[in-house]
Amino acid sequence: MLKQPKGKFIVIDGGDGSGKTTQTRLLVNKFKKSSLPVKYYDFPQYYSSFHGKTVAKFLRGEFGSIKDVSPYLASLSYALDRASVKKEMEDFLARGGTIIANRYATSNLAHQGAKFKNLARREEFLKWLYELEYKIHKIPKENIVIYLYVPWRIGAELNAREEDKKYLKGKPDIAETSQDHRIRSEKMYLTLVAKNRHWVKVNCVKDNKILPKEVIHQKIMDILKKKGYLAL
Repeated sequence: MLKQPKGKFIVIDGGDGSGKTTQTRLLVNKFKKSSLPVKYYDFPQYYSSFHGKTVAKFLRGEFGSIKDVSPYLASLSYALDRASVKKEMEDFLARGGTIIANRYATSNLAHQGAKFKNLARREEFLKWLYELEYKIHKIPKENIVIYLYVPWRIGAELNAREEDKKYLKGKPDIAETSQDHRIRSEKMYLTLVAKNRHWVKVNCVKDNKILPKEVIHQKIMDILKKKGYLAL
């Protein structure tokens, strides 16, 4: 039986094709089977949020290519989407529940920060984005980020096998189809793991093949137990 610490916020993140949705759902189901209060968020909220629907337009390329749109402007819809459920998240955490999110502000830091080649400009942007998300919008701060590491080439192969995503309306995802963006965002994620103590990298590949989902899930469980977020 799992025992839950009070009001914890767990984020599952990773590059495109890394299995974030699968692992988030497995973890949520583990909590539910143990009768622990848990709430699942899937960001961006493409179907239920005004701002999430705007993100979908961006990913469909309606505002231009991945390089055309300023990372400052692109970040706004993602951030506003999260801010729209801020109160809901705060209330659930205050009652001692655990939130498990598939992506969060962490994804914005990686994918938009990856667009900067100049390190000084990148740092300036990351500070701006952190202030926007956590100080202006005051969204809840995550306790731990589980970063699912899948090399971008393997992630691209896995993406190609996925079913079409309805929010794309048959169009390609401008982030997923840009090899340059995949490479840069992977490097940015690894930089964030190295710089942030509450980020933990989970290697999801062995011998250039994705590990079984159950093996990856157990790795995540072991990390959460070791960090004190779960206990038997």
